[in-house]
Amino acid sequence: MLPPTRGTSNPAGWVHQSVAPTNAPGSVAATASVNDGTSDTTRIRSTFPSGRWVDHAGAGLASAAQDIDNCRMSPNRPVEPPTVRPMSDYGVSPVEALTRVRGFADAMVRRRTVRDFSARPVPDGVLEHALRAAASAPSGANRQPWRFVVVTDPELKRRLRVAAEAEERVFYEQRAPQEWLSALAPLGTDASKPFLEIAPAVIVVFEVHRGPRSPRPYYVKESVGIAVGLLLAALHQAGLATLTHTPSPMRFLNELLDRPVEERGNLIIPVGYPADGATVPDISRKPLDEVVVWR
Repeated sequence: MLPPTRGTSNPAGWVHQSVAPTNAPGSVAATASVNDGTSDTTRIRSTFPSGRWVDHAGAGLASAAQDIDNCRMSPNRPVEPPTVRPMSDYGVSPVEALTRVRGFADAMVRRRTVRDFSARPVPDGVLEHALRAAASAPSGANRQPWRFVVVTDPELKRRLRVAAEAEERVFYEQRAPQEWLSALAPLGTDASKPFLEIAPAVIVVFEVHRGPRSPRPYYVKESVGIAVGLLLAALHQAGLATLTHTPSPMRFLNELLDRPVEERGNLIIPVGYPADGATVPDISRKPLDEVVVWR
């Protein structure tokens, strides 16, 4: 890999370096230009696949060459066969299959979002196994672009509540259009979020994007969404209540929880037991024949 070079070989102050062969099958022909001014910007021009410029502010040629390598997607490029192993046992009898799926569905349709939590602690090991189930979710290119931050410290939960309520007040008073507020009215939500402090545990879910220690992910929101679905199901199976809270924006979470910039807040999930006398909105689900189409 060629190191970044500074110089004044042309009036604009750019030094050109070839960082990939232009005639190798399946390779990306590229020219890197490093500005010797204060911007410290590297640009890469690729003849495959699109010939576009890709800018890397302050990243240098190391990052640029990595981008080139990631773009080598020619069908002629030799591909190593994947490492495989025997498939684990799958399948049960038809009777057992129906019994299992019916039991699971019967349990899940009783799941409700809870906003009134008890401070009763979660039994040891329950969160770990629920998170183990969540982390087993499929993901784009198996990047597993999720991070689960479990908050149980009372002071940190208090600060989380304060920060989230600040964003929610702005949302309800300024950002949210009336149509959105009308849709929320049957749920009885407002800017007050005491559950963030009362629930014994709060799981903050982050999307992991490309960074110094993480590769480029694919289908991030879809992947994280599947993982969260498994998490909610596992927690419900353990008899625990949850809530999916989405303050907007969520940038405050990185500073509060000491997370790097490549991690982006996706959801805040209080976890615990419903408080005595807890109530939920009297709403219903759409019937199955309204949401399912058989062909």
